[in-house]
Amino acid sequence: MVISLSLVVVAAVIVLVLLRTGYLRLWPALAAALFGFCLASTGIAPGIRNAIASVTGWVSSF
Repeated sequence: MVISLSLVVVAAVIVLVLLRTGYLRLWPALAAALFGFCLASTGIAPGIRNAIASVTGWVSSF
């Protein structure tokens, strides 16, 4: 849970920086967030969660 929370915080900071610098516009960012919420309710969500856990476990082993 700690890793997923910190991953969300890092992603939020990146999105905020991209919005502030103008590299990411507001409407595409909202569309991507909506897509993420819709994707989280599908059957592929556990696979994505497991892939992220595998990558973070692999990175933390360094």
